[in-house]
Parts: sequence; structure tokens; C-alpha cells
Amino acid sequence: MMSKKRMLGLSTLTTLLLGAGLALYAAQADAASTPTQTTATTGGVADPAPQRLQLAQAQTTAGGSTLPGGASSLNETYRDWRVACVQQGTAKQCAMSQIQSQQNGQRVLAIELNAPSGNSVAGTLVLPFGLALDSGVVFQIDEKPAVAPARFRTCVPAGCLVNISFDAATIVALRAGSALRIKATADGGAAAPFSVSLQGFGTALDRVAALAR
Repeated sequence: MMSKKRMLGLSTLTTLLLGAGLALYAAQADAASTPTQTTATTGGVADPAPQRLQLAQAQTTAGGSTLPGGASSLNETYRDWRVACVQQGTAKQCAMSQIQSQQNGQRVLAIELNAPSGNSVAGTLVLPFGLALDSGVVFQIDEKPAVAPARFRTCVPAGCLVNISFDAATIVALRAGSALRIKATADGGAAAPFSVSLQGFGTALDRVAALAR
């Protein structure tokens, strides 16, 4: 029987995140294993501590990995975004993500975007419980006009999921913006705003597109 996560149609990277409760993936590669590549933060900006993401090392194919340096997994930081790839058999999956947590470690939100497909980018937003699901969420880039509400897809132990998709015009605005504002409604009717930093968004998007080829 297919697992619940597979039935939800989540990507491999999202499944890894949700399966771990979006906690840290602290996989330590054995010296004899294929190395995992890690690239330092660009622009000289330190990697924010709440947004650490490590991917478990995957076994490479007999013909070798298509990732740089023959790595079986890759993890890079671009300002407030992480780019990650995993090689599983002949399949390679790459995505960019951002996880926000409070100082006590409690997760606030997580967002994962897949490699671009055509002129659009799709992914998954994970928000905490306690929101009015019927109200959905509204996206706004900086002070630009908000777009139509997006519906919640479902809730899992890690949080409530929203399918997201950005067209070409929205991607241009995201590249130039500073914050993606997310407006939700708490169960009691109060406003529940969230904000996703767009620092490093364009660089991370270009990188994940190149790696996914």
C-alpha cells in the first residue's frame, strides 16, 4: 500500500522534510561514502542558524552521479535560501527552500520550490496549525497588489500545506522584491501574517535550474 506521503504527491525533498518534522537532517557522511558537496554562503552573509537543512546522503548510480564532483547529495546556501539536490538511482531532484524557526526551535513556516518548469515555478508552503483553513492564504510581494487567495491542500503532522505556483511575471517580481508576504487568518478571526525573505531568491532559482538539467 502506498504511504500517506506518497499519496499526497509530495516531492522527495518535501517528503524528507515532512518525514523529519522539518527538523534538522544531520546526516554525517562516512569517509568511504560518496561525498556530499556543500558550498559556502554567497555574498559573505552568514547562514541563519534557524534555516539549516541537511539532506541524507543518497546512493549514486553505477555510472556515477550527475551532481558536481560526483556527489550523491548537494546543499548550498544563497543568503536566506537553501538549494538542495539528491541523486536516487537514475533520478535527480533539486529544490530551493527556506525554513523559519523561533529561538526555541519551534518552526514558524517552511517553503520549498521545485526547479523551474517552462515559465513557472511550483512548490509547497507549510504553515502552522491554528489557522482558518477555509480562508486560505493571500500572497503579496512587498507593497504590490495581493493576488487571489490560495487554498490549503491538507494538513499533516508537520503542518498545513498550500500548493503554490508562480508564473513568469510573478517570478520577475520575486527576483526584484525583498519579502513575500503571506496573509492568513487565525482560527479566531485575527490576522495571521507571515513573511518570507527574498534575499538570495534569484541566485538560488538560477542555481536550482542549472543543477536540475
